[in-house]
Amino acid sequence: MGQQHRRTGGAVAAVAAVGLMAVATGCSDRGTAAEAPRAGDPGDVVRRAADSLVRAGSSKASTSLEMASGGTRVTIRGKGVYDFKGQRGRFQVVLPKDPAGDDEHRPITELLTAGALYMKNRGAGVPADKWVRIETRSLSDGNLVTGGATDPLAAAELLRGTRHVAYVGEERVGGAEVRHYRGVADIGGAAKAASAGQRGALAAAAKGFSRQGVPFDVYLDDRGRVRKLRQQFRMAEANVASTTLLYDFGAPAGVRLPADEDIFAGKIAER
Repeated sequence: MGQQHRRTGGAVAAVAAVGLMAVATGCSDRGTAAEAPRAGDPGDVVRRAADSLVRAGSSKASTSLEMASGGTRVTIRGKGVYDFKGQRGRFQVVLPKDPAGDDEHRPITELLTAGALYMKNRGAGVPADKWVRIETRSLSDGNLVTGGATDPLAAAELLRGTRHVAYVGEERVGGAEVRHYRGVADIGGAAKAASAGQRGALAAAAKGFSRQGVPFDVYLDDRGRVRKLRQQFRMAEANVASTTLLYDFGAPAGVRLPADEDIFAGKIAER
């Protein structure tokens, strides 16, 4: 059974979300944290993390999603680049091997934008040379976990909803000295405070998650930029831990979106 993508964007979004989870289950930057001022509320520092990334312009990134459901635990990994000013990223997402066999899935190429998720090598009857486009506001999680890689800017924007936070101490991440903060962010509060490009997706997530509070650990460098961010989401069918690592700030991150003729308009097969 399938749905027409252009006619029922929400249905296709649901297929993508369930389908990807079903498939999953079957350089060193210098920085000295000590240089940063100690004064100020830790909450204010954390809530400004997204602004610091936009000022940085771009970076390389690696991501992982650990999903636990029942007695099954799988990890989906991604690697790519992100343009924080343009709110666009390109990632290669690798699914784990099938638990019952040796099959390896082809990496899925994903383009992340402020309003949409594009996926290539999606499978489910989609030709290998075509992209699937999904509006992030149509996803119940705002694409925080659906694509298998949390949008780095969306993850940082979620910190705008920080309501409880504590300074843990200094550590090192990727060769940089960082300040470690631990707290809880409120999705609804983040949606209200988010930048225009991220507001719709976070508003959708605020309605879709069973728990509004998102526990997190974030590691900021001397410029307030996120170097590592781990967030824990609770969904109806699984608990998901998302980890994002950012490095090589200023790296080229030009992302070109597919032409209309390269976007699949046929039927997405359900798994």
